[in-house]
Amino acid sequence: MDVNIGAGFEAVFLDPAGQAVQQRWADAALAVAFEDLDPVSAFPVVPGRRWGPGLWWSATTRRHVAAGSNAMRLQLMLLDRAPDVTGLAGRPVRLLWRNSRNLVRSWVPQLFARYRDGTALLADCPSRPDAGGARALAAAEAVGAACEEVGWSYRRLPALEGALAANLKWLAGYRHPRHRGRTGLLEAVVDEFARPRPLIEGVAAVGDPIEVLPVAFHALWAGLLEAAIDVPLHQRVQVHAPASGGGLGLSGAADMRGDGLRAGAGIREAW
Repeated sequence: MDVNIGAGFEAVFLDPAGQAVQQRWADAALAVAFEDLDPVSAFPVVPGRRWGPGLWWSATTRRHVAAGSNAMRLQLMLLDRAPDVTGLAGRPVRLLWRNSRNLVRSWVPQLFARYRDGTALLADCPSRPDAGGARALAAAEAVGAACEEVGWSYRRLPALEGALAANLKWLAGYRHPRHRGRTGLLEAVVDEFARPRPLIEGVAAVGDPIEVLPVAFHALWAGLLEAAIDVPLHQRVQVHAPASGGGLGLSGAADMRGDGLRAGAGIREAW
């Protein structure tokens, strides 16, 4: 590892007043609520790309999170549904360290996620495994060491494509609480799937599908209902309320603390 560990890591971030602060990394990781901070530097705009920087409205935090690319936006969707994630932020901290030649190096991880137990994830969201070249890979090694030092984790998250990406995009369209519908409708939908049954049958038993389907999709996003996602979502897909009473997670979602992603299936419009 080309990192002078003896020199230690430093953190640079913006305080609530927008002023840059530099602090010893171990102290900042313990005391700073990075999930509440603005980006320490803006996401770059790259000419020619089909998708540039933007904002993701988080159902977890009820506010916008800066996103730098389509790949990062998909990872935010995944984390936004994870039951143990309580906070999200884009580029809230820059890490500084010295390499083995005593030269200062720095890196700004794209994504920060806070877990319920107080630990956190720093992550980058490359569109392909070799994105960023040797510099990005060397930085990943250093940032990984910094996170390990404070009991956190760092990942270069693999790009989400195909079926899983389609699932997330579809259900994310129903993440906002407005899709709970009128008073009592969400509870009625969940109750209707106490036993597994085709989606359209349970929806029709509650009321007009035009009104009820968005509520069912919101329940699927929130984990109040579950469906097999190794097949496309269609009007007769089997849906049921989880035995545990529901949570924020869909079968097949990624375990962001693990090393891999469990694949899901595509969601298809079939109405």
